[in-house]
Amino acid sequence: MASFVVFDLEFTSWAGALEQDWGAPGQLREVVQIGALRLREDCSVIETYETLVRPVANPRLSAYFTELTGITQESVDQDGIPPAQALGAFLGFCQGQTVLSYGNDMVVLGENIGWVRVRGEELKHSMLDAAFVNIRPWVNAVAPATRTANVGRLWDVLSLPKPVAGQEHSALFDCHSFAAALAYLSDHGAALPEGCR
Repeated sequence: MASFVVFDLEFTSWAGALEQDWGAPGQLREVVQIGALRLREDCSVIETYETLVRPVANPRLSAYFTELTGITQESVDQDGIPPAQALGAFLGFCQGQTVLSYGNDMVVLGENIGWVRVRGEELKHSMLDAAFVNIRPWVNAVAPATRTANVGRLWDVLSLPKPVAGQEHSALFDCHSFAAALAYLSDHGAALPEGCR
C-alpha cells in the first residue's frame, strides 16, 4: 500500500521576525520541534514522528516563541536532542517517501541541515532520499478558504472536527490538521498529487 509523509516544523522566532523574514542580526530559523505523520492513501495515520530539538545559535527560547508554541525552555533543555541527531532521524523517517509541507518548511529544513554540515557534524540520511513538496499552492487552489490559514487552522477553516487534542503551532497537532484537510479534500473529489496515491 502506498504511503506518504506530512510534516511541520516549529523554529526559533521573535516578535516581528515573520514580518522581517528573520532578517534581524542573529535571528536564525533553528528547528525546535519536528512533527510528522506517515499516512496511507486515504490519509489515515500509519506512524507518527515527533521530537524536540535544542537550538545551537540561540539556545534560549524567546518569550514570544514559548507563548506561540507552548514549548518551554525547560522542556527543550530536558527533552531536546542535538540538531544532527533529530534531523537525521527525521530524514530516515521520510526515506523513500513523498513528503508534504504546507509552506516553506523544507527550506527551513535545508537551512538547518546546512548549519549541521558547517559545524562538521555527521548527518545520517539525506533530503535527496525523499521527494519534498510544498503542497500549499495546491490546497489553496482547490480550497480557496484556506488561503489565509496557517496549517494548524486548516481543520477549522474547512469546518472539520478538531482532529486531536492540542493547539496550533504544535508541530504534531499541525500535522493532524494538515492530514484532516487532505482527507477532506480527497473525499470531496480533489485528486491528491502524484506520490500520495
